[in-house]
Amino acid sequence: MLTYSLDKKGSKPIYEFLYECIKNDILCGNLTAGEKLPSKRSFADNLGISVITVENTYSQLVAEGFIYSLPQKGFFVADIKNTAMYKKNSLAEKYVAPKTSGHKKYDVNFASNQTDKKSFPFSIWARLMREVLTQRQNDLMKNPPAGGIPELREAIAVHLKEFRGMKVSPQQIIIGAGTEYLYGLLIQLLGFDKHYGVENPGYNKIAKVYESHNVKCNFINMDKSGVRIDELEKTSTDIIHICPSHHFPTGIVMPVSRRYELLGWASSSEFRYIIEDDYDSEFRFSGRPIPTLQSIDVSGKVIYMNTFTKTLTSTIRISYMVLPGNLVSLFHKKLGFYSCTVPTFEQFTLAAFIRGGYFEKHINRMRKLYLTKRNLIINALQNNNYADKTEILEEDSGLHFLMRLHSDICNENLLERLENNGIKIMPLSAYYKNPPDEAERYFVINYTSVEQEKIVSAIERIFECI
Repeated sequence: MLTYSLDKKGSKPIYEFLYECIKNDILCGNLTAGEKLPSKRSFADNLGISVITVENTYSQLVAEGFIYSLPQKGFFVADIKNTAMYKKNSLAEKYVAPKTSGHKKYDVNFASNQTDKKSFPFSIWARLMREVLTQRQNDLMKNPPAGGIPELREAIAVHLKEFRGMKVSPQQIIIGAGTEYLYGLLIQLLGFDKHYGVENPGYNKIAKVYESHNVKCNFINMDKSGVRIDELEKTSTDIIHICPSHHFPTGIVMPVSRRYELLGWASSSEFRYIIEDDYDSEFRFSGRPIPTLQSIDVSGKVIYMNTFTKTLTSTIRISYMVLPGNLVSLFHKKLGFYSCTVPTFEQFTLAAFIRGGYFEKHINRMRKLYLTKRNLIINALQNNNYADKTEILEEDSGLHFLMRLHSDICNENLLERLENNGIKIMPLSAYYKNPPDEAERYFVINYTSVEQEKIVSAIERIFECI
C-alpha cells in the first residue's frame, strides 16, 4: 500500500502535500508508468484522512497529466517520459550551477566608477517618493509614453538649457533604463545594416553592445585631439560614438576645430550620425563646462546621450538621449510601440528632484567632494619621495585622470604586485583594441568610490610596489 508520513507536511494542506509526494515519486521513477494507485477509500483509510482529501489530490494529478483514470478500474500512473514536464525535471536534476569566484574585494579600487555611497541624498529622495505616492496615484497607474513621462522630459530640457546651453524640446528626449539599452534602440532606429564606430581606446562595453546586436563595429584610432578624421574616412563607418567633452579613458577634451571637422564628416552623407556621450560633463573642475557638440550642430547630425548614474548613483538606471528633430518622428513611427523601461514611479521622483532645485545642489555638493578627493590623490602623488616616478595627465575634467608610472617593471608584474597589496588599477592598454607600445605604464585613476581616509596610504602602497 502506498503510504506517506503526514508528519512532514508542515503547514501545507494535506491534499497539497500528498500531491507533491506522488508527483515526485512519479518524476523520480518510484512510481512507474501503468502502475495502479490505491483506491480513494483504501488510501484514505490507510493514511487516516478523508476520502475528499484523496479525491482532491488525484484530481490535481489527473489535471496535470501525471495520472489517469479508467472507468470501474481506478487510477494509474501516466507515461510522462516524453513530456516536456519530465524533460524539464530531468534537466533540472542534472544541472549543476557553474562555480563563480565572485568579485574580488580590494581595499582601494581605482578601477571602479561607482558613485560615493555616502553621498546619495536619501532623506530628500525618500520625501519626494512619499509625495509622489500620495499626489500622483492616478498617474502612477497609467502606462507612460515610449519616450518617458512628459514631466521628466520637460525637467531634463530645462536642465540642459541652464547647465549645458542646449535648446531642445521635451519631445526630442527619450528616457531609458541605462545607456546600454538606448544604444540598442539607436541600432533599431538607424539600422542594423549601418556600420558603427567607437573610439580606440574607448569604453569597452560600448563595442560589446554593438557586437552583441550583430552590427559591424569599427575601432577608430585617436590622436591628442580625439578621434582621427582620416582614420574615420578610411572605414565604412556611418555612426560614430564619441566622448568629446571628456574622453574615456584618456581624458582628452576635443578642441572646437576637431568638432567642426566631425560635423563636416557627418554632414557629407544623409546616413551619417554622431552619438555624443556626455557621461560626466557636470564634473569639470577648471573653467566653464565645455559646450556640447549638439549645441553647435546645425544639420541635425548629433544624438546627445547622458545618464544620471554618475551624478546620483550607478544603481539608478535612468539615462536619456536627445534626438535631432529629423529622427523624432521616425523614432515614434518605428519604435513607438515600446514601453518606457524606467518605472513611472522613479520618473516622477526624479522629475520632482530636478524641478525642486535639489539636483543642482546635489551636483554642486558632489563636485566639491570629488574635487577634494582628486586633490588629495594628486597631492599625495606629487609630495612623495618617489614623485619623480609619476606623471599626471588630463586631471581637470571629469572623474578620472591618467597616471604614468616611470618604472622598469612591466604592467603585468606591477598589476600583480598592486593586487597583492589590495589595490586595483586598470592600465590604459586594457581599453585598446590592439594596444600600442606607448600605452605601457599609463594607468586610469577613477576616484569616485575611493574613501578619502584611504587615499594617502593607497598612494604610498603604489610607490612601494614600484
